[in-house]
Amino acid sequence: MQITNTILMVRPVRFRMNEETAVNNYFQEDLDIKNQTINLRAQKEFDDFVAVLRSHGVEVIVVDDIYERDTPDS
Repeated sequence: MQITNTILMVRPVRFRMNEETAVNNYFQEDLDIKNQTINLRAQKEFDDFVAVLRSHGVEVIVVDDIYERDTPDS
């Protein structure tokens, strides 16, 4: 049994490789893809995951990250 049926998720708005943490993070790499394309793919994956959670009865509260903040990990 789960403790809650509601979660909060922050939708990415400027998702990309984080230059500060890429130095020692094996899973980050500099791809030959524009940041805008990376962000669009992250948003699609996010939206698809929200849909799956909701289809299983999980209430998902979605908040967009703030574009003006530089949050590549959002």
